[in-house]
Amino acid sequence: MEEVFSSKRRRKSLPQTKEAGTDNRNIVDDGKSQKLTQDDIKALKDKGIKGEEIVQQLIENSTTFRDKTEFAQDKYIKKKKKKYEAIVTILKPSTRILSIMYYAREPGKINHMRYDTLAQMLTLGNIRAGNKMIVMETCSGLVLGAMMERMGGFGSIIQLYPGDGPVRAATACFGFPKSFLSGLHEFPLNKVNSLLDGTFSAEMLSSEPKDSTLVEESNGEHEERQISEQADEDSMAEAPESNPEEQRTMEIIPQDPENKEPKEKGNKRDYIQEKQRRQEEQRKRHLEAAALLRERNADGLIVASRFHPTPLLLSLLDFVAPSRPFVVYCQYKEPLLECYTKLRERGGVINLRLSETWLRNYQVLPDRSHPKLLMSGGGGFLLSGFTVVSDSLRADPSLKSCASTLDSHEPEEPAAKKQKCVGSGS
Repeated sequence: MEEVFSSKRRRKSLPQTKEAGTDNRNIVDDGKSQKLTQDDIKALKDKGIKGEEIVQQLIENSTTFRDKTEFAQDKYIKKKKKKYEAIVTILKPSTRILSIMYYAREPGKINHMRYDTLAQMLTLGNIRAGNKMIVMETCSGLVLGAMMERMGGFGSIIQLYPGDGPVRAATACFGFPKSFLSGLHEFPLNKVNSLLDGTFSAEMLSSEPKDSTLVEESNGEHEERQISEQADEDSMAEAPESNPEEQRTMEIIPQDPENKEPKEKGNKRDYIQEKQRRQEEQRKRHLEAAALLRERNADGLIVASRFHPTPLLLSLLDFVAPSRPFVVYCQYKEPLLECYTKLRERGGVINLRLSETWLRNYQVLPDRSHPKLLMSGGGGFLLSGFTVVSDSLRADPSLKSCASTLDSHEPEEPAAKKQKCVGSGS
């Protein structure tokens, strides 16, 4: 009932739009039709008047409002409401909302990937619960978050990242629970070749240049101790020559920095221990991801990065099991054309398709449904296909198990049916 009453009040507060003109040919937009100035509107806002009342006064003080057509009056009211009525709607974050927001405000951070293109990627990649997926993306974590949302916390995702660490700004906006993060793994992209060659080991992770900072900090502390000890010896040597009062002042003055030094040293030690703990956790996560990649039985591969897709795809396809989909996104068509030809030469893939989705927004209103004038020129290109076991891949010992399972599950050819001989009627 309250909603009904509130809707009736709104109808009463709005002006009666029955008095409308037949056309707008005699209306001249010279900026003099509105009697209220900006100072008057600012004074109304300072008084705390609601936006509906401000819109009402703007309509009443407009000399050309009555002469406008009904459609023009509705357009004018809608424009003023959008400007002076602040309406905040809180929505639960989702893939569609975040992708539309990023594409509208910061498309460069997601490589100009449109939301319909992201939906096509999730569909072509067969993202579903229980899968073991590999993703390499530089879209601020938007593709990763979309995959996690569709999988619902079931299955595992291995994220390959360039640089020092993965970027998951958009993934954090989803607000996933901790259970979703249990199946998320990460692995540095610069260690993929060593993993493919079989030279990857845990010592490679422990000998990263990050540990050198700890050694430098410890060496710096050792040098500081030596300098402080040397200064103490010099002060002790000069002490007998000075007066006893000066000696007392020298003993009293350095007490304050000496009291602060243990606190600073304690903070440094805590910082170093915390850094070592984080590096150890990161090392364990990398080892877990390496163990999953060594199995080479991923259920799909998604690539959406600003790097050239050809070397990425050719190296990462070795971790995907046969008869599984892969999708590659690129803002431009030419890199995907080169990737298409390289895959045809390499073999081991079927159903290669290079596609571009076309999107047009429509305005749906009574008697005014038409395509919007402004629309995006493009949302990127997709290269999709399926992996198969070729003769060159069968020679790989790591894929013999996959090939044997495929051979064991091949259906037997049915026996030929016997044809009945119909005798000729005599």
